[in-house]
Amino acid sequence: MAQGSSGERVVVVGAGVFGSWTAHHLQQMGHRVTLIDAHGPAHCRASSGGESRLTRAGYGRDEIYTRTARDSLPQWKALSAVSGLPIFLPHGVLFFSQQCDDYMQGSIDVHQKLGMPLEVLDQAQLQQRFPMIDFHGVELGILETAFGALMARRAVQTLVDRFVRAGGTYVKGLVEIPRSKDELDEVRLSNGEVVAGDRFVVAAGPWLSKLFPDVVGKRIRATRQEVFYFAAPAGDRRFLGPAMPGWADFNSGDIFYGFPDLEGRGVKFAHDQHGVEVDPDTQSRRPTDAALAEIVAFRDRRFPALRDAPLIGAEVCQYENSSNGDFLIDFHPQLQNLLIVGGGSGHGFKHGPEVGRYAASRLFGLVNPEPRFSLASKSQVHHREVH
Repeated sequence: MAQGSSGERVVVVGAGVFGSWTAHHLQQMGHRVTLIDAHGPAHCRASSGGESRLTRAGYGRDEIYTRTARDSLPQWKALSAVSGLPIFLPHGVLFFSQQCDDYMQGSIDVHQKLGMPLEVLDQAQLQQRFPMIDFHGVELGILETAFGALMARRAVQTLVDRFVRAGGTYVKGLVEIPRSKDELDEVRLSNGEVVAGDRFVVAAGPWLSKLFPDVVGKRIRATRQEVFYFAAPAGDRRFLGPAMPGWADFNSGDIFYGFPDLEGRGVKFAHDQHGVEVDPDTQSRRPTDAALAEIVAFRDRRFPALRDAPLIGAEVCQYENSSNGDFLIDFHPQLQNLLIVGGGSGHGFKHGPEVGRYAASRLFGLVNPEPRFSLASKSQVHHREVH
């Protein structure tokens, strides 16, 4: 069915990757969808903003995320095919580790079980294939040739544009959620405008705790994350994809990761360790000298050809972490027609298409609830379990 048919009125709050894909799938189901965001799709303070994200299926033995990454990839490719500028860049993703621990072996086993392509490389093979990286101390790497990078901001903005072109309604506005009802029939914007609906989805990322302080509270918290870009030597093609893949140094779970030079932005480096807890509205967006020094020390050790490379860009963003790293996709315990969607936890972007499909189906009772995505599985105490 097309937008504007006899489907229900659904209001989706939050035009990040989870909200925009949920709105897309609801629209494809024939519902009349209004998508609302306070600042704009993938804006600079959102967890879905910024330049790029890895898309990969290696999750150790955590098969649920391998499957959703796999099933999301064709949808990303389809969006990229109609976007003008590319959204998906297929330069591959390389995970490497100092030992063949359970995470690495689990990733290999799950890929084999699902019949997904994966190359397992020893240190000598890694050094020959990717001479721009120093693999000293590394035992093995796993290369997912079918995956690569997603251009994050462009992806979300393209998806919202196509949603609107297909008849969806996009509204810029700050939503206020009533708290004294069993079901919602409308939400009010800060300018006094009212948006009516039959069902509601709130996919507000790091703002979920502010919107639902009693229900979500500390179960989701935002942490400060810093990203840096360095200039490769002039004329040096080693740092372009596909010669250089997206990569992650697993380092027993203390992950550093990065990208080749995408569209002239520079070679990207980041530390996956959760930073300090922050407020997404008020946190400083200035990079710190300490974070830069940590990245430079890692860069000089693993990428010696980039030693003394000039810093040409930096971003300060945030993860919106659930207590255990699993997504939160569950109904509000009091508002029976409101679904809460969030907890991307730094790894969620790549799963956006399948999160949206699941959330749209969950809203209408068309799929069995996944216990790991439940509100009950989230705690006020944080202990990361998903990498």
